[in-house]
Amino acid sequence: MLIDPIFIIASALAIAVLLASAATNKLRAPTRFARQLADYQLLPDPWVRFSARLIPAMELSIAFALLLPITRGWAALSAASLITLYAAAIGINLWRGRRDIDCGCAGPDQVQPLRPVLLLRNSALVVLALVAGMTPLARELTVFDGFVVLLASAVALLVYAAADGLLANSPLLLKLIGR
Repeated sequence: MLIDPIFIIASALAIAVLLASAATNKLRAPTRFARQLADYQLLPDPWVRFSARLIPAMELSIAFALLLPITRGWAALSAASLITLYAAAIGINLWRGRRDIDCGCAGPDQVQPLRPVLLLRNSALVVLALVAGMTPLARELTVFDGFVVLLASAVALLVYAAADGLLANSPLLLKLIGR
C-alpha cells in the first residue's frame, strides 16, 4: 500500500525523537537504568550490565537510521521490534503481578509503575513505527510539505508527552481526588 510521504517522514521523525530521547535518558543515568532492567527479572544478572549499555546504543542507531530514507525501512522494523520487546517485558511482569516496578519509560526524573495502559501506548508506537517503514507514494515534496512534516511530528510528540505525563502522574492525580 502506498502512503503519502508526509505521513512516513513525520512518523519516522517522531519515533526517531522518542528513541533518541529514551537513549539519552538511559545514558544520563546508566546505573539507574541497569537497576530498572534488573528489576524486570528477565535477564540473567551477568547480562543486565551489558544490555544496559547495548539498549541505548541500539536506540540511537535506530533513531539515526530512521532519518535516512535508504535505511528507514529496516530501521522502522527494528523500532517496531524493539518497542514490541519492551511491551513484552511489561506484559510478562504484569502477568507475574509485578506492578510495583518502574517501567523505565519516563526517564531518570520520574517513576512510572507498570500498568496495562502502557501496553496500549506501546501498541500505538509500534503502529507509528510501522507507518514509518511503509512505501511512500511517489511525488515531489515542497517546502510546505516540509513544514507540515515538522508540525505533524511536533503534534505527535506533544500528544505522546501529554499522554505519558498523564500516565506517570495518574496515581497521584487519583490520590488527590480521593480514589
